[in-house]
Amino acid sequence: MYFERLEVWKRAAKLSAELYIYFNGFQDFGFRDQITRSGLSIPSNIAEGITRASIKDKLRFINMAYSSCAELRTQIYIGTRIDYVNQSTSKKWIAETQQISSMLHGLMQNLKAKMD
Repeated sequence: MYFERLEVWKRAAKLSAELYIYFNGFQDFGFRDQITRSGLSIPSNIAEGITRASIKDKLRFINMAYSSCAELRTQIYIGTRIDYVNQSTSKKWIAETQQISSMLHGLMQNLKAKMD
């Protein structure tokens, strides 16, 4: 399976690019680097996982993407609270991370079913 065909990968990659654009030139390097890294981790782990041979390996990487999505959502909440992320962008990104998490959960369930 090609990861580029997966809707969840497309959405995660788009969100990652949005994060990089939004935080470009941001002066709080620690926050900027952490939030962009967690965002980049989601599509990267999806791609790596889907291209693995075993279902067990696929699951491991999809689970990492799922965890990175939770990490990113946490950073968005904090970034909003400290006025680094505006309210409208925050709502959009929170909703998108929730959708991506749901899609990843479905993908994990699908892979687990293939193990049985």
